[in-house]
Amino acid sequence: MRLSYLWSRAFLSTRFVLWLLFICNFLGTVYGYIWYDSQLKYTWLNHPHWQIIFVPDSPTASLFFTLSLLFLLFPKQLGKLNMLRTLIEGLAVVTSVKYGVWAVSMIFAGAFQGGGLVWQDWMLVASHLAMAVEALLFVRLYKFGTTMLICAGVWTLLNDTVDYTYGVYPWLPEKLWDNVNEVMIFTFILTLVSIFIGWLALKFRKR
Repeated sequence: MRLSYLWSRAFLSTRFVLWLLFICNFLGTVYGYIWYDSQLKYTWLNHPHWQIIFVPDSPTASLFFTLSLLFLLFPKQLGKLNMLRTLIEGLAVVTSVKYGVWAVSMIFAGAFQGGGLVWQDWMLVASHLAMAVEALLFVRLYKFGTTMLICAGVWTLLNDTVDYTYGVYPWLPEKLWDNVNEVMIFTFILTLVSIFIGWLALKFRKR
């Protein structure tokens, strides 16, 4: 099997691959929400309840990608939900790229300042990089356009604003507790970069 075939539209659209990725991402999403259990409980008890939706960033990004696979698995059954489909696809791309890269960056930034790396960190690095890669690979199968990409970007910027205005950003490694302002700036810039990458992916998806 040629290596290029593994990244092709034909291979990615096979039901085996779609189901395999759906199951893996579904389980990863569930695990991600469990990972955020302590912060979700803390936010619920100490913040206005509406803020809780902005807490689990990475699992929600994974959820968007998982839902996007349903539209590829059941195109006829879900064909009437085209607007919802394209919105979810746009969100899947922007948030998966953004939070995939963000999580890896925070792990290594904490390690660079003297924090240790344990096996869970390497697991998170691998899974979050996979989030970013798979979302970009599937752009060629998605139907969303610039409008939904902008909507996804606006949502992600809103998420950033809530995170750093009300202090509900993902809990950082201890070594980064003194660098919240720098993390905030990096986060907003990364969102803009993710939107741009999504736009580039749209431009090249038919090639």
